[in-house]
Amino acid sequence: MPAYDRIYRNGAWTPSHSERTLTVVDPTTEQPLAFVPDGTAQDVDAAVDAARAAAGPWSRTRVAERAGRLRAIAAELGRRAGPLAQLISRDVGSPLSFARAVQVTLPVNSFAQAAQTALAYPFEQQEGPSLIVREPYGVVAAITPWNYPVHQVAAKVAYALAAGNTVVLKPSELAPLGVWELADIIDAVGLPPGVFNLVSGTGPGIGEALAGHPGVDVVSFTGSTRAGRRVASLAARTIKKVTLELGGKSPAVMLPDADPARVVPAVLAAAFLNNGQTCSALTRLIVPRSALAATEELAREAASDWVPADPTREDTRLGPLVSAAQRDRVRHHIGSALADGAKLVTGGAEPPPEPGRGFFVRPTVLSEVTADMAVHHDEVFGPVLAIEPYDTEDEAVRIANDTVYGLAAAVWSADRDRARTLARQLHAGQVQINGAAFDPNAPFGGYKQSGNGREGGRAGLEEFLETKAIQL
Repeated sequence: MPAYDRIYRNGAWTPSHSERTLTVVDPTTEQPLAFVPDGTAQDVDAAVDAARAAAGPWSRTRVAERAGRLRAIAAELGRRAGPLAQLISRDVGSPLSFARAVQVTLPVNSFAQAAQTALAYPFEQQEGPSLIVREPYGVVAAITPWNYPVHQVAAKVAYALAAGNTVVLKPSELAPLGVWELADIIDAVGLPPGVFNLVSGTGPGIGEALAGHPGVDVVSFTGSTRAGRRVASLAARTIKKVTLELGGKSPAVMLPDADPARVVPAVLAAAFLNNGQTCSALTRLIVPRSALAATEELAREAASDWVPADPTREDTRLGPLVSAAQRDRVRHHIGSALADGAKLVTGGAEPPPEPGRGFFVRPTVLSEVTADMAVHHDEVFGPVLAIEPYDTEDEAVRIANDTVYGLAAAVWSADRDRARTLARQLHAGQVQINGAAFDPNAPFGGYKQSGNGREGGRAGLEEFLETKAIQL
């Protein structure tokens, strides 16, 4: 097990310049799990210096060598999958079955797929009289969130390294322990010193120091839209490239010919995924007004299967939220929605009767939600589904697109061609038709205030490559 009291810099676990620590709290017991360094700007400077020194040699390594290192990381992640899933379950509150199936398998896929993508990528190709060369930027600052703590790191780090960049990572201080395990794996695989660096701390402390650092060439950030604006403004001082994966308020449109008995449980599951703490969660179900009563009853029945419980139990589907602040925020959103006139189908802002402690929220379904309500616009980030009725298909599209976000969406219809036609009208980076499975290697990212840039696959690799035209 790695030592949580150190950061990782220049190929070694190293003490922080600060003696301050941050407490990592178990969201189920509300007790401390571990303590990690509350880093300083000096830590950032030292990590960036190490990454800059390593950038040239790493960029000149053969693609096959880089791919081999990434595959070794993927293999070791797979070998440690069981203990890592248990750690993430305790750290984030993800149900253990979900941590095992998603929180661990996605990062394994990212490292393996980044290797495969880089091996197949044309880093140089002739176009007319010019040789078009794709080159790494240099130093990438990766700033990642707590809800998918290892996956979000892998989606950035794997592709940045595959492209030939070096990385300084700042994980979320709320759920960082799985990232220490990943760093331990990277250390065991033996990347050259300085290629990967880990500095822990807060957003205002470490995140802002990285975003504005003149030695950083690219900032890749995932988090709230508010924090993304701050990151972009700091990065703009040195005109560095910024990619942002931000919030969402994703709609699922049920067309009149769809079967509500199939749609409602699937959409509710997508809304409650990872305890509702998923940026692309389908949190708005837009239904024909004629099907509203049936939808409410189906949602009430489906929500009864999502019982708040200890996430480390094999049968748990709904664990706690990550922190007391997040729990209180979600409960406040529920109360505000009811005050605004939303109809409570099930759940509510009161604490659930069990398990008695932990940062739990009742699984909640709200109906008759309208565009003038905050719950229609604001990202709640908890197990809350809003049902919104419509009268015409044009109105359904308008309701779906009536948001500053555009990360994900879904369409349900008995007619696939009709569903595809409507999917093209939705302003979102990913659109799911009839419950199609999530593709982790498709470009992931959003429209509008859900961000810019893409992660995953060829598009994810290209975010970390500069383009040079050599005239021959």
